[in-house]
Amino acid sequence: MMKATVSRWGNSIAIRLPKSVTEAMHLREGDVVDISVDNGRGSFEKQGIRLAPPLDEMIAEMDRLGWENEPATVDWGPDVGSERVYDRE
Repeated sequence: MMKATVSRWGNSIAIRLPKSVTEAMHLREGDVVDISVDNGRGSFEKQGIRLAPPLDEMIAEMDRLGWENEPATVDWGPDVGSERVYDRE
């Protein structure tokens, strides 16, 4: 069992979770947790779905897949107005 200190965060209070807890629960910044209270005892668990993965995870996945798996470039036709599309070519 670990101990943590409750601290003020604006008008709320917060508990900072130790790294070992976040790693064991596979928690990352942006994850959503469900909090429940039963007979004065609180618990929380990570929700199964995250709205969007963090940018570092998306970049790591792009690196893992490699450039050979990049989708084909789509030709949308000539620029119209002031937009510009810069391809690698």
